[in-house]
Amino acid sequence: MKEVIDSLSHNEKKILLVLKELKLATPQEILKTGGFTTMDEVMGACSWLKAKGFVEFKEEIKEYYSLDKEGEEYIKNGLPERTFVSTIIHTYPDVTTVLKFDDIRFDPDKKGIAIKWAKEKNWIEMKKNENGVVVLTLTSVAVNAIKNEIKGEDEKVLRELSVEELPEEALDAKGLAMLKKRQNVIKYREQVERTIYFTEQGQKLLEHDITVKDEISEITHETIRSGKWKDAEFRKYDINAPISVSYSGKFHPLKQMIHNIRQIFLEMGFKEVEYDYVVSCFWDMDVLFIPQDHPARDMQDTFYVEDSLPLPNKALVQRIANAHENGGNTGSKGWGQKWNSEEARKAILRTHTTVNTIRYLAENPVSPVRIFSIGRVFRREAIDSTHLPEFYQIEGIIMEEHANFNMLVGILKEFYKRIGFENVRFRPGYFPYTEPSLEVEVYFNGKWMELGGAGMFRPEVTLPLGLKHRVLAWGLGLERLAMLKFGLNDIRDLYISDIDWLRKRAI
Repeated sequence: MKEVIDSLSHNEKKILLVLKELKLATPQEILKTGGFTTMDEVMGACSWLKAKGFVEFKEEIKEYYSLDKEGEEYIKNGLPERTFVSTIIHTYPDVTTVLKFDDIRFDPDKKGIAIKWAKEKNWIEMKKNENGVVVLTLTSVAVNAIKNEIKGEDEKVLRELSVEELPEEALDAKGLAMLKKRQNVIKYREQVERTIYFTEQGQKLLEHDITVKDEISEITHETIRSGKWKDAEFRKYDINAPISVSYSGKFHPLKQMIHNIRQIFLEMGFKEVEYDYVVSCFWDMDVLFIPQDHPARDMQDTFYVEDSLPLPNKALVQRIANAHENGGNTGSKGWGQKWNSEEARKAILRTHTTVNTIRYLAENPVSPVRIFSIGRVFRREAIDSTHLPEFYQIEGIIMEEHANFNMLVGILKEFYKRIGFENVRFRPGYFPYTEPSLEVEVYFNGKWMELGGAGMFRPEVTLPLGLKHRVLAWGLGLERLAMLKFGLNDIRDLYISDIDWLRKRAI
């Protein structure tokens, strides 16, 4: 045990001696009694003693009260009900007089609150007389309180708080409860108060002598040059003593994942594209051959913005309209209904990142094109463990002369391998604007999981835009990928400000 005591720091020994005398103490008491310079010294040494198992902290949340703006006014001018009753007594010396309510002259801004609390304290009685007129009578309780200047519990608490901020236990409970019912009279703050005391292991230290001596804990050039080290006592170190954890600064895990995926796309020869969050239905849906009566356009599924947005050049708009109405030059029969330009002009928050890539293709129709987009999208989703109304979507696009389905499968295998999934398989799928389509599954933690979709854009999408070659497309949700990687079951955990989780996540 002597070796343990010898390994303690100068400040740790001082705290042990203070606790030996006081049994338990607050950090403020230790600061004062132990002769420390700063609270940092106290808390630093106490934290080390706690880590070594010699002391423990008891934490209690206490409420402290002080005056708010109305309370400050009441200290100067008195509570409204007291002022109200005082005015009546001075105006009508015969306190037994029954007064007509409307005849009483008082500040109209305070009359209501004054009467409410006067009735609450049984200072007045109000009723209608035989003529239906509201009359008021003062009670003996009110007269006694005003004439003899008897203060109520609430007024006493108010006066105490005008001097200093006080903890809840120092105030009259009834008076405090009355003031809490009023608005802007008192305010409170919570403060965590710690009490430090010995553990059973710490008590055993007291069986041995604890001597506080000046000691050297760090050798400096000044110590050596001055010669102090010759007669000084050196502090012994415990190589098994716990140390504080140091956390380095780093990106949020989602941010880091976005950076990694962006690097994968760039290394594979892709270019990143991005447009605005607010887009027209034309770019978000019509260009992708989504019919204008599709459920995805309903307000319960999509966020609409009040304004409308302009359409692009008339030639492109006409080709899109033809594709919807009769198939145009695509070989399709279209949707067989009149295309509405006003519906296409409606502004929405984008529902997918394909709105970025398809717009880029429309503006740059010459092959070859390899682009990607990583961005936030918005849908009217009920918030639960797997859905959010705002989330990230990742998309890759290839347009080349000899692009085909086998190329798409090969690109997907390479892409998902670089993300970290060696075992990838595909199964047929359906998506509104790709045909053929497939769904990507990855093998993770002993089971196959769906992690994205892919396909080739339909002719109804590519031909009206003037694209001469086939377009391969695939996409996945960032949050779903992150949940797999981080072992989370609730998507909301990704956005909760849990500092401990953020600190401990591997870079």
